[in-house]
This record gives sequence, structure tokens and C-alpha cells, in this order.
Amino acid sequence: MGPGTATAVALAVAQPQGKARVTAAVVDLDGTGREPAVYGDDTPYDTASIVKVDILATALLQAQDSGHDLTTQERAQAEAMIRRSDNTAANTLWRRIGLAPGLEAANKRLGLTSTKGGPGVKWGLTRTTASDQIRLLRAVFDTRPASPAGSTALNAASRSYLRTLMTRVIGEQAWGVSAAGGSGWALKNGWLQRNTTGLWDVNSVGRITASGHHYLVAVLSDGNTSMKDGVALVEREARAAVTSATAH
Repeated sequence: MGPGTATAVALAVAQPQGKARVTAAVVDLDGTGREPAVYGDDTPYDTASIVKVDILATALLQAQDSGHDLTTQERAQAEAMIRRSDNTAANTLWRRIGLAPGLEAANKRLGLTSTKGGPGVKWGLTRTTASDQIRLLRAVFDTRPASPAGSTALNAASRSYLRTLMTRVIGEQAWGVSAAGGSGWALKNGWLQRNTTGLWDVNSVGRITASGHHYLVAVLSDGNTSMKDGVALVEREARAAVTSATAH
């Protein structure tokens, strides 16, 4: 498949299907480009549970600032939040970081520019863009010396801890961007049925390996009629976006 064909496929998948809309962003960690390729409109979506990566990154950054590690209890909460997407743990850590103001203060240092924390205790209604999720993933996964300042805000131990948890997501939650690569993925997914419409937000972010390269991939969607439809849409778009990236 040539570059033109792959791009056409990715763009076709990125078009709204029914009421659903989807945006994907992908960047080759082993390539020379710094900016992600974005398929679809790079506009804000609800994060649902993908914000849990951002919550933990914020908690780790705050711990670094205070000169101590996460407590044993905080580490247990972090593990539950990332590996099992435990909402009770997320509620506790969200309060611990200072709600949306704490998240947004950390995000400035992590290089994010288009993410707004959810109101009050509603961390799942944080709004973000696909390209901002790539910036967050860079802060976790990109260890090259030429990385922008945001990618080095988290120290090596914090980055390693986050990466490790994202490789240990429980099996039933290992869908999403992992569909675009082989083994060696690290991810976090999010899904939320909106009370106002009954429609689903379904998102997936992470690092995958394809054709011998490591890619950061973020796929955000909303307006899905079911979670199953949303997962299928996210996986189709992840595969198409990575196919397009590998063709270049």
C-alpha cells in the first residue's frame, strides 16, 4: 500500500460514521519528525478514563517536587487506577493532586496546551485533543536527549513507573491502539456513556510497535451508539493511522 492510499484510508476512517466522530494522532518515536500526523479534526473530546494517565503523571510530578516518592497507599491506588481503571482510586488521586487546577498546572510543565480539567470531582469530563494526548505520551515515553522540556519534566523513575503500569493493563481492557501493532504495547483506554445523550465516548492512547518502529498513538471518539461500536471504530482508526505513518 503506497503512502497516498494509506493516507486516503486513514482519512476515510476519520470521517464521522453516523453520529460518531473520531480523531487520531500518531508519531513515530524512531523517526525524525516531532509533530504528529492528525486524522480528523483536532478538536476537544471528553477524556473518560484516559485522563488517569495524566492524573498519575501529575501525582508523580508533585511527588518529585516535594522530594519524596509516592506512598505505599498512593502506589496501590495508582496501580488500580491504570491497570484496572479503578474509579475509586482515581477519585482519591484526583483530590490528592488538587482537582483540575492541579492537573492543569502540571500539564503546563508536561507540554500540554489544549487540555482542560473536568469540573469539580468529574475528572472523566476533562477535555483534551488527540495532539495533546501525544504530548502527554511524549512526556512518558520519549527519552531522546533532543526532547522538548515537557518530555523531561518527569524524571526517569517516574516515566518508567508509568510505562510499566501501562504495559500491565488487565486483558479485558487491552483493546484499542494495541490493535495497530504487535506485542510490546503500553496503553490506557477510556469509555463513558453520556447521561445526556446515551451515546458513548470511547478513547485509547499508548505506545505500540509496528514494522520495527515505536509509535505513540491517540484515538479519541464520541457519539458512538454503543461501547462495542466505539471500540471497533477506535481500533479501525488506530490501524489506519499507523498504516499511513508506516508508509511514509
